[in-house]
Amino acid sequence: MAEPGACMEAYYNQLKRNTLKDLLEVRRGSGSNKIKRCIKKRTLIFSTLRADIRICLSEMGRQPLSGLEQDAVSVDEENLSLTSENMKALQFLKDHLKQKKDSLLSTLNILKEKVQVLWSRLQVPQEDLEAYLNMPPYPLSASIKKWETELARLDELKKASIKDIILKIREELAMYWDKCFYSAEQRNAFSPYFSDDFTEELLSEHDEELVRLKHQYEKCKDMLDAVNKWESSWEQFLVLEKKATDPNRFSNRGGSLLKEEKERMKLQKLLSKLEEELKSWIGSWEAEQGCPFLFKGRKFMDYVADQWENHKLQKDREKQVRNPKKEDNMPFKTPVKRPALSCSQGTPLNKTRKLTGTSTLASTKTTASTKTPLPTIKTPSKARETPVGTPLQDSNKQTSMFSTHPGTYSEFKEAITKKSSKDSVFNSTVNENL
Repeated sequence: MAEPGACMEAYYNQLKRNTLKDLLEVRRGSGSNKIKRCIKKRTLIFSTLRADIRICLSEMGRQPLSGLEQDAVSVDEENLSLTSENMKALQFLKDHLKQKKDSLLSTLNILKEKVQVLWSRLQVPQEDLEAYLNMPPYPLSASIKKWETELARLDELKKASIKDIILKIREELAMYWDKCFYSAEQRNAFSPYFSDDFTEELLSEHDEELVRLKHQYEKCKDMLDAVNKWESSWEQFLVLEKKATDPNRFSNRGGSLLKEEKERMKLQKLLSKLEEELKSWIGSWEAEQGCPFLFKGRKFMDYVADQWENHKLQKDREKQVRNPKKEDNMPFKTPVKRPALSCSQGTPLNKTRKLTGTSTLASTKTTASTKTPLPTIKTPSKARETPVGTPLQDSNKQTSMFSTHPGTYSEFKEAITKKSSKDSVFNSTVNENL
């Protein structure tokens, strides 16, 4: 298949009839303003195209080869045809040369990238790097030759230190694995990473894997940055949540407690917002790429849901641990005994004492133990006649009654009987012994 430039050259030769001199003669003869404007417009377009073509040829470091290229850069404008077809041919030549220049630029950039990678891996001295980076501008063809020469030299050095290069590539792989949030299973899937046979083939496999990882990272860099932002915000949120449940958070904190609470609420809102954005973003990305977006080996939204669930369970466990501690720290108290059942009229003063050497009391108590006590209830009239006294006064009276030196049992019995009758209180114990 013929080159586009060759086809255009043949086309140009067929159209090379009406020169600028011919058009000028037509313009002088006709005097038409329309022709004048057309010639002026085409002359301007032709001059612009010629300038662009000259620049492209100069930047590429190439001499004009075809007749069209030679006529385009020629200084003799009167020998050039200004027909519309020739204007199209010049425009085509300009576009064709621009494509060639872009291709050369791409080749040069690839060479520079390869050389710079080897510079880094081989730890080339800085002065050698500056010699290339600060070189004066050359035409593209000359620059490509210089960088090709440097790449060939570095390839020879690479073969002599292939092990060190592979180890450096592994460091880069680990860095991109971290950036892409790879799980241990995903990392282990690249088995050459663990090989100790440092050969050209192993180096090639490492290079291919590194290129693939870089491409993957660039493809979803913005989304990975958002995921990383959620992860860092989540870690900060957990720290503030832990401080919020610290029992000592109220002591010697100044204004930091309120500040931390505001920050915690702010992070909680940010997490919710990021989760909504990432949910929509990841869904669109998965539909476009046709593969799931994995975070540490699993879908990111599943990971987020599990993180919240684990956080909730952890808070519940901490709450259960704190509650028993509160009960254990309570001071021991003496249980309060309920008073014995008593009548509404009052509590019996005392049980009958068991006096030593008295057989009558023992026999009487044994007999009376089978009787049912019959309490005496005050009548309203007697209640009105009963003098009102304070509990302290009653206690003093009882104390004075028993504070005298005890006499015979008969005197003790008589005193008890009088006391019960006077206060209208029927002592069941006394009744049993009467």
